[in-house]
Amino acid sequence: MGTVDNEHLLRPEGELSLQLPAGHDAVNMFGDVYGGWVSSQAVLASEIRAGQEAQGRIATVSVGRMAFMSPVLQGTILSFYTRVLERGHSSLRIAVECWGLCPDGKAPRKVTVCECVQVAIDADGHIRRLPPAESN
Repeated sequence: MGTVDNEHLLRPEGELSLQLPAGHDAVNMFGDVYGGWVSSQAVLASEIRAGQEAQGRIATVSVGRMAFMSPVLQGTILSFYTRVLERGHSSLRIAVECWGLCPDGKAPRKVTVCECVQVAIDADGHIRRLPPAESN
């Protein structure tokens, strides 16, 4: 039997919700992108997806544990993929995968994953029902 090339088996799950480079404003004193910046972008990606699903204003209720699988260098293009894991009456649980493409142009690699929960709110900040899910 031949060997399995695991690098070609790993692919992002979900839809691309946010993509941006890690700039000089995101690095720590060692020149690596700090985790807090990546975390805030992951939450932003989840909020973008939740806002689309809710067809309006949302608020973040929780952000799950996040572990980093590899360091991120300045100039890395980060892509955040989102999937709705659970849809309640007013809330969404969304998985976020962050993938990075280093400046050297090598294949993208998974950087981190997390789950976020958002709730739909109205203009006054009160919880509201989600619109019916669109079926494909």
